[in-house]
Amino acid sequence: MHHGFIRIATAIPELRVADCAFNAAKIVDLLQQAEQEEVQVACFPELCITGYTCADLFFQETLLADALKALDYLALHTLSSTAAAIVGLPVRAGSKLFNAAAVLQGGYVLGVVPKVNLPNNNEFYEKRWFASGASCREKELELAGSVVPFGRDLLFSDGKFTFGVEICEDLWSPVPPSSMQALNGAEIIFNLSASNELVGKHRYRRQLIEQQSARCYAGYAYASSGAGESSTDVVFTGNGLIAENGKIIASAERFSFAPQLTVADVDVERLRADRIRNTNFEAEKSAFAYRVIPLAQTPYKPATLKRTIERRPFVPPPTTRDESCREIFSIQVGGLSKRWTHTQVRHLVLGVSGGLDSTLALLVCVKACDKLGFDRKRVIGITMPGFGTTNRTYANAINLMKSLGVTTYDIPVREASLQHFKDIAHSPEVKDITYENTQARERTQVLMDMANKHSGLVVGTGDLSELALGWATYGGDHISMYAVNSGVPKTLVRYLVAWAAQQLDKASADILRDVLDTPVSPELLPASAEGTIAQKTEDIVGPYELHDFFLYYFVRFGFSPQKIAFLANHAFKDAYTADEISAWLNVFLHRFFAQQFKRSCMPDGPKVGSINLSPRGDWRMPSDAVGWKL
Repeated sequence: MHHGFIRIATAIPELRVADCAFNAAKIVDLLQQAEQEEVQVACFPELCITGYTCADLFFQETLLADALKALDYLALHTLSSTAAAIVGLPVRAGSKLFNAAAVLQGGYVLGVVPKVNLPNNNEFYEKRWFASGASCREKELELAGSVVPFGRDLLFSDGKFTFGVEICEDLWSPVPPSSMQALNGAEIIFNLSASNELVGKHRYRRQLIEQQSARCYAGYAYASSGAGESSTDVVFTGNGLIAENGKIIASAERFSFAPQLTVADVDVERLRADRIRNTNFEAEKSAFAYRVIPLAQTPYKPATLKRTIERRPFVPPPTTRDESCREIFSIQVGGLSKRWTHTQVRHLVLGVSGGLDSTLALLVCVKACDKLGFDRKRVIGITMPGFGTTNRTYANAINLMKSLGVTTYDIPVREASLQHFKDIAHSPEVKDITYENTQARERTQVLMDMANKHSGLVVGTGDLSELALGWATYGGDHISMYAVNSGVPKTLVRYLVAWAAQQLDKASADILRDVLDTPVSPELLPASAEGTIAQKTEDIVGPYELHDFFLYYFVRFGFSPQKIAFLANHAFKDAYTADEISAWLNVFLHRFFAQQFKRSCMPDGPKVGSINLSPRGDWRMPSDAVGWKL
């Protein structure tokens, strides 16, 4: 295990029905490839040693004997391999024949798991040949020259991770064996399958795998028979699918005659993080106690990961963009609408700066008006130019409010700030944190007083990323009466505004696109000589795409700084150097710990995604905890 990752594979070999020697040789070919890929466990299809479609040949002594010879050959091959292999074959126990999976490693058969649920309808007749694993009384079998554990009560562990095995129809049953395996410690499930192809079946099969991996908080590797199986009445296409907690992370090509090895790195540490957070996920008593079979640990420290690490984990994929954006807006609008109707105030009041956050908040306010059937004039947007406000952001703020039809106020805060400097004996020539925060607090005072004057509710505009970094003035933009963006990180704010630009009229859309092109800035320091923004947030605290990445893995999974850096270096390898990632990660860690006091008294706001930093919701942290470093 390296940073919590386990490398596994599904293997679909070339196959001939009832030719065990040929099949074993082809299995060895893929095992050798798996060894080169540093695979720790490779799973092959159901009955891959004989072929699934042998039918009444399963009653033939020759086939059963050949299968055992092939198993012995495969076990011996694993002497020169570090990977564990899971292969399918028919085995006898007492007077019954079982459809089983054998786990091999280091020259030995470590254990054999029988199939529990046998399909016996339509094109399937398994009960004609096999008995259910639920009926077996034997606890051991003699195979490949040694006595090995046998039964549905087996789990396998190298001390660092644990896996369970189920076979094909087991997954399709109302209560798959993997459910109980997961509750009793299995973190990865391997399924040896022979699922034929039908119209629409592949999509349903994927959904089953995704859902079972999600319910079990597990990795799930599914290896199904390929084109070598008999096509007398059905067709097998070869499915290699690997899922992790509800998401397919790797898949093989279907309808291929070529052997396929599908490799992926499953993050067991991530799975454990979800399990310990789910108070309902705990070991339950089953009808039997599980036996844990020891595995040898395999060396694994890959230079690169066999999986994709998304750079923007908060941002939905393009395939679900419309659905996701509408849902996010609906959550924000629903929360604000409830607060508005409950307080029975007349207006919503917010500061509009021409930046991303206030733009999104304004769109949410407008949508809340539309949802409740109110006149948009009941939204009061106030632009409050300060010493750093540029013509570009000022114009965007004014024009956007006009295009959306809200009530607009222009209240500069320069004179009030200068008066305050005079009151506290601070020179306006000293452009320090006092100079900046005076303007932020003056703006908040304007908003609060205007809300009092107009029977209004002050809507906060700050986002989740700013809360994580503490990038807000305490008692200034940190305060509001309802913070609609508090559950939305900066990368998602940008995504939502870009989507909204496609839904509005051309004039409004053009403004939104210019807002998107404007550097993120609080505009509290004077502009450059050319009138452009001089104070760029990402130059000061770092790129938001990195900070959102750090935030996701730090809060959502509780990963160590070392693992977060490892993931970031993989995801951003073409964008930032390792030194840059380390430096900004340390900035994130320092600010996250040092600024908790602001989050401890943050305003109400709706949770939107998997992370929220509200002390009343997801995140409870002492404000004086000692920070960590990379």
